[in-house]
Amino acid sequence: MKGKSPSPANRPESNGPGAPSILDGVRAEMLDEYRQDHCYPWVVAYSGGKDSTLVMQLVFELLLSLPRKERKREVHIASNDTLVESPLVIEHLKKSLQSIRQAAQKKKLPVFATLTEPCVDDTFWVNVIGRGYIPPTRSFRWCTDRMKIRPANHYINRLVKTHGGAILLIGTRKSESANRRRSIERREKANGRLNPHAQIENCHMFTPIADLDDDDVWLELMDATPPWGGTHQELVTLYRNALGGECPVVLSKADVPSCGTTSPRFGCWTCTVVQKDRSLEGLVESGFEIFEPLMKFRDWLQALREDNDNRMNVRRDGSTKYRNGNRVYGPFKMEVRKKILKKLQQLESQTGRELISRDEMIIIHDVWDRDSAVYETYGAIFRVSRGQVAA
Repeated sequence: MKGKSPSPANRPESNGPGAPSILDGVRAEMLDEYRQDHCYPWVVAYSGGKDSTLVMQLVFELLLSLPRKERKREVHIASNDTLVESPLVIEHLKKSLQSIRQAAQKKKLPVFATLTEPCVDDTFWVNVIGRGYIPPTRSFRWCTDRMKIRPANHYINRLVKTHGGAILLIGTRKSESANRRRSIERREKANGRLNPHAQIENCHMFTPIADLDDDDVWLELMDATPPWGGTHQELVTLYRNALGGECPVVLSKADVPSCGTTSPRFGCWTCTVVQKDRSLEGLVESGFEIFEPLMKFRDWLQALREDNDNRMNVRRDGSTKYRNGNRVYGPFKMEVRKKILKKLQQLESQTGRELISRDEMIIIHDVWDRDSAVYETYGAIFRVSRGQVAA
């Protein structure tokens, strides 16, 4: 499934009125891929941020430009809700998905949109409050796999099984970072236009806007009206208020560094991988004072994580571990988990938002019951090993 991989050298630059632009090259490349002689569906990884919005817009425009009989390949939009998304971002995502669905149905386009979620046993609160996992760090980023990769890949796997394969369109661009540029160029050199997915067999990745920079993306969005209706003004305002960038749909562990960087990014409001959530701070400074309690709660979670007195001396399996002669502490103590839950419920009352579901609460209490029994057994074994009489 190789194809030519366009580069800045062979893509036309805009040199004046009427001259071809780099976007013309992108459109031609996408059209060529769509017209290939197979029926594998396109899957657009759509987070609602500027890059994925541009990819979605180009896909929608491409379908509209084709006669109905040539729209042979389905287009599936794969979005993800971690259930702890930044509130304004998830509201914007859901609203835009609804507009895309309605427009596709009205225009009879083969476009289908799905918003995936982590299974209840994998959510942020079940792991932090239930199992006592410390909030994520750069070296212990347990959240990405459970909350993003698994639900997205489960959905794509189903499509691959149904159609025999799939082409995944992502809004990754070389100008995002030097590492991203090297990674994309290495894959282009090895595989051409389509790169095999690292985890899903018969799924190939296509990065149509890889050669665009920020200005290219914003100019196109500002100059164009979304083909599904409305304007991009809400998206522009969201970025302006939050000083943020999109935290993309993460599809493999190789994409993890793009989530939780030090640059302002839209992502989970609970994210403690970053030292400070500058996008949430930006929203508060822009007048969205309702989000200040969320920001303070996130900072409090981060402080809890840094105090080893809040954590058990043993890991969840009862073992002890040392690194460089220093003890590696285990999960949060039970009393700390209960404290987090109580404060989270107070936060719900304060903000008027549901932050934890009833299903999560059921799983959390089930985990607590099992953990209490297990940790009591560990305690008895420890007392016996120290020559004490077990209670």
